[in-house]
Amino acid sequence: MDIETCAFCGRTIRQVEQIVRSPVNDGIYICEKCAQIAISVFNGEINKKSAKNLRKHWESLPDMKIIKRKSRWDDVVFALTPKQIHHELDRFIVGQEHAKKVLSVAIYNHNKRLHDETGLIKKSNILIAGPSGCGKTLLARTLAKILDVPFVIADATSLTEAGYVGDDVEVCIQQLIATAEGDIELAQKGIVYIDEIDKIARTGENRSITRDVSGQGVQESLLKLIEGCTVSVPLTDRRKHPQGNNVQFDTSNVLFICGGAFEGLFDTKRKTVVGFNTEQPKIEDNKKDANKELTSEALKKYGIMPELIGRLHIKCALTGLTENDLVHVLTKPEDAITKEYQTLFKQDGVDLIYEEEALHEIAKHAIEKKTGARGLRSILEDVMLDAMYTIPDKKDNISKCIITKESIQTNKPRIIKKRQKRKNTATAAQTNTGTGQ
Repeated sequence: MDIETCAFCGRTIRQVEQIVRSPVNDGIYICEKCAQIAISVFNGEINKKSAKNLRKHWESLPDMKIIKRKSRWDDVVFALTPKQIHHELDRFIVGQEHAKKVLSVAIYNHNKRLHDETGLIKKSNILIAGPSGCGKTLLARTLAKILDVPFVIADATSLTEAGYVGDDVEVCIQQLIATAEGDIELAQKGIVYIDEIDKIARTGENRSITRDVSGQGVQESLLKLIEGCTVSVPLTDRRKHPQGNNVQFDTSNVLFICGGAFEGLFDTKRKTVVGFNTEQPKIEDNKKDANKELTSEALKKYGIMPELIGRLHIKCALTGLTENDLVHVLTKPEDAITKEYQTLFKQDGVDLIYEEEALHEIAKHAIEKKTGARGLRSILEDVMLDAMYTIPDKKDNISKCIITKESIQTNKPRIIKKRQKRKNTATAAQTNTGTGQ
């Protein structure tokens, strides 16, 4: 029979008073004395000149040292080049090539700055603008997924000026620390995506005379945070208290990405024309000028403070998705919504099939509703509601569910039943014949 032996000092249960067995590995133990020494090391209470009584237990052993885990940032991010980041984004996001390129380079350069010892590389925060449903938030979520770094998405609509009901701007830093599992040093290298930044635009281009606590007040609070400063962040409560558990957090290396729809900013001004054969400007040509429309002057007129615009150094405009783009969104990405519904039906033993015309009809409906890719799910939910309601009770008799163009218009998919086996009929006929004889 094996004797319980401490994995740290090598003493057996006969040489110590108590010993603890690992809950993960039955063959690993630690004695009471080694556990006390480990706690003292973590608390900074033991070194070469202190705790002599405890160290007698380890007379012939080397000093115990704390081994910290390597940062996930160092292991993952620096290994990816801009092209590799772009390639990973292509797996989940359709179109928006310019935005992918901008974000890939920005993330790569952000990591370079974190490893720079000269201090010459400065932070470049990013502003992403585009219509609803074009992929702004999805870009941010996908970056978080493929990079595996401290990354949070904050909603600007819930933020208010300090001292008012709502969340302070420091809440996004609080979320970043929580994502980094309390590792302040790791969190200070993270990325914060502030969504719906256009919703905190002030009501006019000029400064407001009255208190605009959820608009101009929030923009003023974000200025120092985005530029880089040391803030006191509560670890538990939403609000700061003098006696609270606050930590000092430096935002100098935190990359901020702000996103918003900026509705009306990209509306192309069409000139009034006279005559029948006058050529109208094409929508595709207007989309090419989206980045030219996203100027500091346009943002200022929209209600964004010039001071905040100056801190968002990289500006990138996303274009609205075309019909073909939306069809690709439905089918091409690894997490495409059509694949999701096919998996749901497969669990009931039913094959879900989409016809090409049906996919284009879904895309047209999304364009008409001006919801972009975000509205595709609601359209599919309406189309397949009856099928998902009735199929589970009749799944033994159903083989296929086909989504056609007519299905989109009537919200009634075509159900294909299984063929009845002829053996049962033949057997019944033979039985009747035998009985008659």
